[in-house]
Amino acid sequence: MQQLLTEREQAGLLRRLKTAQQVSGRFIRDQNRELLNFSGNDYLGLATAPEVVAALQQGAADYGVGSSGSPLVCGQQAPHQALCDEICDWLNVEAVLLFSSGFAANQAMLLGLAGADETLLLDKLSHASMIDAALQHQGGYQRFLHNDLGSLQKLLQKHGNKAVVATEGVFSMDGDSPDLRQLTLLCQQYQAPLLLDDAHGLGVSGPEGAGSFAAAGLATRSSQCLMANFGKALGGQGGFLATSSFVADYLTQSARHFIYSTALSPALAVAMRQSIQLCRSQQWRRDKLIDNIQYCRELAAQFELKLLPSTSAIQPLLIGDNHKAMRVSQQLAEKGIWLSAIRSPTVPMHQARLRITLSALQQKEDLKLLFITLKELL
Repeated sequence: MQQLLTEREQAGLLRRLKTAQQVSGRFIRDQNRELLNFSGNDYLGLATAPEVVAALQQGAADYGVGSSGSPLVCGQQAPHQALCDEICDWLNVEAVLLFSSGFAANQAMLLGLAGADETLLLDKLSHASMIDAALQHQGGYQRFLHNDLGSLQKLLQKHGNKAVVATEGVFSMDGDSPDLRQLTLLCQQYQAPLLLDDAHGLGVSGPEGAGSFAAAGLATRSSQCLMANFGKALGGQGGFLATSSFVADYLTQSARHFIYSTALSPALAVAMRQSIQLCRSQQWRRDKLIDNIQYCRELAAQFELKLLPSTSAIQPLLIGDNHKAMRVSQQLAEKGIWLSAIRSPTVPMHQARLRITLSALQQKEDLKLLFITLKELL
């Protein structure tokens, strides 16, 4: 253990837990100072929306804080079913299963829906929850080049109809997306089920924020199963799988992360239903986020700071050196800006970065201050 800690520190990779006093809207309060927050995933500003806060409070008053059991024992209650029904209507799917986290939902999806005689095919930059599931999968896995349909097709040709494809709607570290229309057609051609992690697409992309499939003009049913969560654009916590009734019934028998985990808080389920309703009806939140994304990229070009190609709320600025990334992050904090450095193993070695995440709550002057300060430090 000591050897690992020493090696991590020498390489500039040692992680230390920072405890902020409060995260609220566009600000983080730390050591009695208010810093602009450019590291959160509250893309639509729903985490502090008064209607969502009130729904959580009322839900706790009506149903208590905890669910007291797993979904199949006594944990699934009226608020959970109402939330599932809301998601089914929103995404036009038959069934939804709720999970304690997006990580758990991804694990259940990949481990549950890839047979022992099937190979999992994962995008090279897939999330750690998907990679961990692939490592446990009895049929093994292979990774195709990032967003490279040619690379995926070669693997599909190799495995015939014994492959399951898993990828993301919006990649969490690079902020880019696959060509979902062509990817879907390719999977259909080779009869390979498609599993999609849309954690960073749901709420932000498509009409009513229905996610990456909707943005591509496709039905969510284009995948065998979709995973998304409540902890990003919806401002809460937990995850879900959206799928057919048949697949949901199957997972209810086999998904250990669903069967053996305490169900979501019923109060949280009430709040997340309210959050979805706001997400669907308040288009101004997505419009403001889109404006901020465009302005961010304009400022980057103006100040000659090269961001990775991305049209999403995730705008990475590559630094390369781990120590430099950490130093710049600390200097930004001293100047009133919270922007965390992302290093290996979260991203490939020598690709340390400042991962700028944007929100509908941020103002143009916030973004301008960020880039003026970055230019001074870099």
